[in-house]
Amino acid sequence: MGLAINALAGLLFGLGLIVSGMINPAKVLNFLDLFGTFDPSLAFVMLGAVAVTFAGYRLAFRRPNPILSDRFRLPLAKQIDARVVIGPALFGVGWGLSGFCPGPAITSLPLLAKGTLVFVPAMLAGMAASRLVTSKGSDAQPATKGSKPQLRPLA
Repeated sequence: MGLAINALAGLLFGLGLIVSGMINPAKVLNFLDLFGTFDPSLAFVMLGAVAVTFAGYRLAFRRPNPILSDRFRLPLAKQIDARVVIGPALFGVGWGLSGFCPGPAITSLPLLAKGTLVFVPAMLAGMAASRLVTSKGSDAQPATKGSKPQLRPLA
């Protein structure tokens, strides 16, 4: 059952990427080009994603536990370390240079565009290198059964 739900969620996510234009690197790069061919339409995609995510988390956390698991698994780390700074910085640089992030790159892979055929193997190599470099385990710890996760503002 979990596999079917994950496949359905992935299909819905991929369709959303296609409809929003996120699989087109030029659209993403134009969004990032503030003083050239700026295209603000992806800001609305991001706002929609934030709204849906906010509502989804609010609904999910009203439950004592997830539907397909016995407990919530939430990150507990609170410190800002090199991993928290370097990882997102590398992600942002890669996204800005290529116009791709992992979801849209995988979604556009069947198009066999040269950029995708270079980006996806490089992304997979980077993920493998990251696993080799980092020796720490996951920071996620299970919440106790029946406990409700606390949502806190980032600031």
